[in-house]
Amino acid sequence: MKNIFIFLGMILGIAVFATSCGDSKKVNLTGNEKENEKIMEAGNVKEIYFAGGCFWGTEHLFQQVRGVVGTEVGYANGNIKNPTYEQVISHTTGFTEAVKVKYDADQVDLKLLINLFFKSIDPTTLNRQGNDVGDNYRSGIYFTDNNTEVVVKSEVEKLAKNYSKPVVVETITLKNFYKAEDYHQDYLDKNPGGYCHIEPGLFEVARKANPLPKKSEVKYQKQDKKVLKQKLTAEQYKVTQENDTERPFQNEYWDETREGIYVDITTGEPLFISTDKFESGCGWPSFSKPITQKLISEKVDNSVGMTRTEVRSKTGDAHLGHVFDDGPKDKGGLRYCINSASLKFIPKAEMEKKGYGDYISLLNKK
Repeated sequence: MKNIFIFLGMILGIAVFATSCGDSKKVNLTGNEKENEKIMEAGNVKEIYFAGGCFWGTEHLFQQVRGVVGTEVGYANGNIKNPTYEQVISHTTGFTEAVKVKYDADQVDLKLLINLFFKSIDPTTLNRQGNDVGDNYRSGIYFTDNNTEVVVKSEVEKLAKNYSKPVVVETITLKNFYKAEDYHQDYLDKNPGGYCHIEPGLFEVARKANPLPKKSEVKYQKQDKKVLKQKLTAEQYKVTQENDTERPFQNEYWDETREGIYVDITTGEPLFISTDKFESGCGWPSFSKPITQKLISEKVDNSVGMTRTEVRSKTGDAHLGHVFDDGPKDKGGLRYCINSASLKFIPKAEMEKKGYGDYISLLNKK
């Protein structure tokens, strides 16, 4: 079906297409697009590849989601180099139409994207979506790292329980991906009435799927010192509010080895995970990195006759410890030396109950 539209478009719409391509006027960005430009500059950007039938509609779907910062349509997991569209539809190259989706993991959850993708396809139909039939329209979710693989396979397994027939969506490592021809990129933006196998109402669902949090919904907030004075132990207060340092080897978490998450004792905001904890021999909890750099701030500390880099929680502005460059090389070379008094440990078994279920996937060993 899509091939007919491509042929008609080439015959009847070439003049219009040429005119639009030659237009140099600045495009007005939507609110989401403006925000996404900022995210691209400093965000925790990751990528995932979705194959859901005709890539025109699938790309347009994800372009509506806040936190998706870039898309590109192309051909995935085939057996030749640099395929053309004509080669792909010949059913001899093994490629499927796919969309490369770049998203900021701090702004949108991968699980949300997977759930939205499932709403746009029939995951029980092999080599067909809508009116488009063939192995080049097979559905799949392709990943490039182990952490993403765990999330994808876990979420697809959970969603599969909603269907009476077997789910045939591929969940495999991306072997290759080649960008499709320019006329395929942003197709439905350039051709608003163009062919699409996705029900139009789903685009509105996508636009509303990841709204900005309301101020009243902000989960973690800095606490007043008077409140903290009542809430914290004397040592926790001295460490977090007065930049004190607890004794090595005589603190709560220096030898903690259970799986779980470490949160800011003053706000409850997640900061570190057990996967990144290692034994450094220094007597304090040591981590190779925080969950994301956005959670911490670093400052020059010239106290006690030496120059060090202090680490503070960004939301709570609590003193956490210091970061040094003598960490394991295979983990990035950094050692975040953190006071136990600045942290609260949530074991994996309690994370869901205490509101940290979204972080469980991070605990899978790398």
